[in-house]
Amino acid sequence: MAKLVANTYGEALFSLAVEENKVDALYEEALSLSGILKENPDFDTLMNHPKITSEEKEKVLEEVFDGRISRELEGFLKLLLANDRYKDLDKVLEFFFGRVKEYKGIGIAWVSSALPLSDAQKAAVEKKLLETAKYKKMEMHYETDESLIGGMVIRIGDRVVNSSISYKLDSLKRSLLDSQAV
Repeated sequence: MAKLVANTYGEALFSLAVEENKVDALYEEALSLSGILKENPDFDTLMNHPKITSEEKEKVLEEVFDGRISRELEGFLKLLLANDRYKDLDKVLEFFFGRVKEYKGIGIAWVSSALPLSDAQKAAVEKKLLETAKYKKMEMHYETDESLIGGMVIRIGDRVVNSSISYKLDSLKRSLLDSQAV
């Protein structure tokens, strides 16, 4: 349910950005806002406190953000507040950021490998992804996972390419077990 809420509101913010021709501006502004809110967790606690009324929370929003953020983003925060969805702000913004990147042709790849990759290997992975995917640019995230034994796992959105040795060994094991069952 929370994912549906985040997607719905994130898509609404994205649609507003496109309609107003402010995709880059709202993206940068929302990114800054997200960073500021992460640095000030007490503000989040205040905005989600059950004993503070919506009217008081809206007044706080206006006092803190009026004139400091665009009317579009301030209005969006008020909309979340009015619909009791402010608690979902992080997920909404996360969806919005992903949607903007998709709109601009930027793919987000998560690469896990058994050993740290060299710069040359990272460049080769990124080049191969750009050749095979529909993206103009890639945002790459790398991590090391020794349980893979060798090879790598690449995830872009809901697509996963698993060429790890551990996956191949598991597949072989399942195949052998299936052949014994027959």
